[in-house]
Amino acid sequence: MKKIMFLCTGNSCRSQMAEGLARELGKGIIEAYSAGLTPAGVNTRAIAAMKEIGIDISDHKSKAIDEKLLKQMDVIVTLCGHAEALCPMTPPGIKRIHIPVDDPVGPIGTEEEIMNAFRKARDEIKEKVRILIKEIS
Repeated sequence: MKKIMFLCTGNSCRSQMAEGLARELGKGIIEAYSAGLTPAGVNTRAIAAMKEIGIDISDHKSKAIDEKLLKQMDVIVTLCGHAEALCPMTPPGIKRIHIPVDDPVGPIGTEEEIMNAFRKARDEIKEKVRILIKEIS
């Protein structure tokens, strides 16, 4: 089983959704983890967007990057430019992939418009995670 770590700045939205999607879509193929440069707690809108597609990430915790755990990964995936630039050096033998996804926290508007930004990020991550799993398996 391949181990994958998804990284973003706050480990609150994108990396949490990626971890949840990878656990669901990659059952028996991958072991998914996530972390952030500055953990900020799991965003309630990310939880809601994932629940809409039947994946519960409400028990996830926002975590800092654990160097020891990072060294155990087969693949490290950065989901934002900030994490890509500031992530600790990737240990030798570990594949690193950058899959940029717009931060859904940025948009301002009605609750529906904001949720649509989270849905868009979720759906984009879902497609990219499917491709990643296919490439790994």
